[in-house]
Amino acid sequence: MALNIIQTTWWRFFNKKQYRLSKQQAYHNKIDGFLSDNKILTVPDIKAIAAANGKLNFQHTGNAGDVIFALPVLKKLHQVVKQPLNLLLKINEPMRLSNGLVHPLNNVMLNQATVDMLKPLMLAQPYINSCEVYKDEHIDINLSLFRRAGIRQDRGNIARWNFYTTGVTANLSEKWLFVEPDLKYANSIIIARSQRYNNPVIDHSFLAKYPDVVFLGVKAEYENMQKMIPHIKWVQVKNFLEMAQIIAGGKFFIGNQSFPFSLAEGLKAKRVLETYHAAPNVIIEGADGYDFYFQAHFEAIVSELYGS
Repeated sequence: MALNIIQTTWWRFFNKKQYRLSKQQAYHNKIDGFLSDNKILTVPDIKAIAAANGKLNFQHTGNAGDVIFALPVLKKLHQVVKQPLNLLLKINEPMRLSNGLVHPLNNVMLNQATVDMLKPLMLAQPYINSCEVYKDEHIDINLSLFRRAGIRQDRGNIARWNFYTTGVTANLSEKWLFVEPDLKYANSIIIARSQRYNNPVIDHSFLAKYPDVVFLGVKAEYENMQKMIPHIKWVQVKNFLEMAQIIAGGKFFIGNQSFPFSLAEGLKAKRVLETYHAAPNVIIEGADGYDFYFQAHFEAIVSELYGS
């Protein structure tokens, strides 16, 4: 293994052609293993399974945002197979974080508490029959296969990753999350910003001039934002259904590439995305969506939406 690393590093600097060939071979080896271990399904295959079983069981290992971005496939299949769809969430799968990055769940992708937060939102969706923690049930479709399929996860569109492993193509310009908006926040700018995926040239301090600003997220994230917007209010939600209702009912939503933005995208709320330059893998589709890389555009978008 060490010899291979040394050889590949040598090729990278002194034999570009051989380096490219070695990378291609490594990719082919990974895909060959994936194809030999996992049956690639097509939509006719899935329809046959649903007809035979009278239902479809889906497994997901998280993160929570990945679960939300997998839902367009379930919504589409509900229309196609017309059978109950059950979502089974596997907890305590290890998470690998890059150096210097933090996550509210530390070293796992989903835990019991997160499933408890997700469940009311999942059960509110007309295309989901049940949502439970996975306990060795038979699985028809694994919604985490994209992690083994050679798909680059630092670019592209998270919402399309399950298209490539199921053969299902959904219309991402249509909403796929359905909740009753909380109109108490109709005049509020709703903000969420995780400690990961922060664009280093963006400053939220200008939002201090707007009178009604609400933050959704964990305490450490709120305290970071409060340094820039002293009067910002922190709403601690009891579950993610409540979070989605606030986002749907707000004047508009501002977020980075973290879980709350997946809700805004699924709801097709008025939404503004802080794009992360190193991993631009959240793509806005459909009406009322805005994204930015630079401060001037951020401030102009907020001014336009607030005025409207």
